[in-house]
Amino acid sequence: MSKYSEDSDAQERLDAIMNDPSYEIAYKDLDFIGSEDLRPIRLQLELLKPEKLMEAAGIKSSVVVFGGTQVDSKEQAEARMAEAKAALAADPDSAEAKRGMVRAENVLKKSRYYEECRHFAKLVTDYNKQHRDGEFFIKTGGGPGIMEAGNRGAFEAGGKSMALNITLPFEQRPNSYITPGLCFQFNYFAIRKMHFLLRAKAVVCFPGGFGTLDELFTALTLRQTGRMQDIPIILYGKEYWDGIIDFQYLADQAVISDSHLKLFQYCETPEETWQVIRDFHGV
Repeated sequence: MSKYSEDSDAQERLDAIMNDPSYEIAYKDLDFIGSEDLRPIRLQLELLKPEKLMEAAGIKSSVVVFGGTQVDSKEQAEARMAEAKAALAADPDSAEAKRGMVRAENVLKKSRYYEECRHFAKLVTDYNKQHRDGEFFIKTGGGPGIMEAGNRGAFEAGGKSMALNITLPFEQRPNSYITPGLCFQFNYFAIRKMHFLLRAKAVVCFPGGFGTLDELFTALTLRQTGRMQDIPIILYGKEYWDGIIDFQYLADQAVISDSHLKLFQYCETPEETWQVIRDFHGV
């Protein structure tokens, strides 16, 4: 018989030892991994996990699609318009209802970009499926709007596509058209940006807001400074982009060089956009 068998408190003490977080294996201790001091490890893991999974899937390159979450499909935009009309009819003097009508009208006008992005993704994916060499996979941010259109086009073409989702204060659920096993969730915008551009053979920016602008200017800055591979950066829909950014004014003010205006180009159709990418890479 053990000399400790009569110690009635032994099991209680042992439970306290083994149930304390200090006894947890370090890599299983989520509180430890989530601590401020372990941020470098989390950054490394966010870089490494998608990298290893994309390698295992044989993905060599991607065509990155950026664009707004509020660029709806035609059906969604028409439903939003109907709601705005009803709200205005119920209260014709409401400034909020009038503003809602203006916004709904613009959402409906932009719905063509959803359909054109969807068609563009089909063109890219058809090529990807035909050659099966690990090149030119559609990659989006994983959410709704233009991101959904990109993944949807690839899905409807019967191919695979990727998505890099991000944790936000308001939940951004992945759209349902992403290929299972190729949807990655990030906590850090910086690492997510790296993964957008590491394998990129083109960046196509459809109309969008702050997030789209952020990604666009990251790519332009990296190209401007020679810190990433030479790829086409395409602004889809010149009217929209000219309405929100005067690039020529930046050059006229000498805050960018004239040559920097050649870092990007405009396209107006899915076919033109895909042809620019094919011509650039000689495929």
